[in-house]
Amino acid sequence: MKNFTTILYNWYHQNKRQLPWRQTRDPYKIWLSEIILQQTRVTQGISYYTRFTEQFQTIKTLAAADEDEVLKLWQGLGYYSRARNLHQTAQTIVKKYDGIFPDNYPQILELKGIGPYTAAAISSISFSLPYPAVDGNVYRVLSRYFNIDTPIDSTKGKKDFQTLAEELLDHNNPGLHNQALMEFGALQCVPKSPDCPNCPMLSFCLAANKRKVDQLPVKEKKTRQRNRYFYFYLIEQKNFIYLEKRTKNDIWKNLYQLPLVETDYELNEDEILKQQPVFLQNKKAIFISFSEKKKHILSHQIIWARVIRIEITNNTHINTSLMQVNKKDISKFAVPRLLELFFDELNL
Repeated sequence: MKNFTTILYNWYHQNKRQLPWRQTRDPYKIWLSEIILQQTRVTQGISYYTRFTEQFQTIKTLAAADEDEVLKLWQGLGYYSRARNLHQTAQTIVKKYDGIFPDNYPQILELKGIGPYTAAAISSISFSLPYPAVDGNVYRVLSRYFNIDTPIDSTKGKKDFQTLAEELLDHNNPGLHNQALMEFGALQCVPKSPDCPNCPMLSFCLAANKRKVDQLPVKEKKTRQRNRYFYFYLIEQKNFIYLEKRTKNDIWKNLYQLPLVETDYELNEDEILKQQPVFLQNKKAIFISFSEKKKHILSHQIIWARVIRIEITNNTHINTSLMQVNKKDISKFAVPRLLELFFDELNL
């Protein structure tokens, strides 16, 4: 155990990245960085962190913002429930704690969108509380160093790794310990083809000595992806197009999109033209073009999407929940990354 932590801390002091959230112990900023970095690379996350901290300098300013403003700033990061939870939690902190981030683990863990890992990271980094932060990087490092093949997504695995992480934790400086361990997994003990010959842990790493590094960590469940087929309608009427807001509990909730028809199977172009979307019934329209098909991969599903571009020839408004938007104002709306790519191609 002592060899592990000694080598780890020496490595961290020599190799740690200079990241903006490492220049502060403000729990609001630590929390923000942790939420942004879920499912996001550090290089991409930095610019979002900077924009958020500039636009919303305190929890109170974030809480007072309109949700659309928060989602627009989040656009491109994906997993938009993170942004919605971030906004709602800021409002909770203002209402329940007068805008002061709680300084103990149980209260932090109660906040929406914050699980055990994030609560431990905030607690240890901001308040020096002795809670180990166990994320994917930590699972990988510990499973390899100690040669543990218990599945990390099993009940037993989660319990065993949590216990081990608690035993390794430096109670005198838990924030440094957690950051060092996560950084080691992010930079040195990477998922694929780690540089084992130049790893300072090599002499003590049981997986390396048994040539099992590429077999660890073990997962017992594999993510199954389903296919979905999206047909977006770009309805043009002079300088205007139409948008709708996604309000159901599905991907991209509360983001805006072009009117959508979803099918259970892929349609050919003749079948698409025969569709009579409710928002186009009894409307005289001129077909313009089909976009190329795009494949958009999410964690549990694959979206196959096309845009059907049409023009409404009469001056009547579409009598549905669709919003008429001037083309020059499209950039003000938070839209999924997939549609952003289509808009770029269509010069909107």
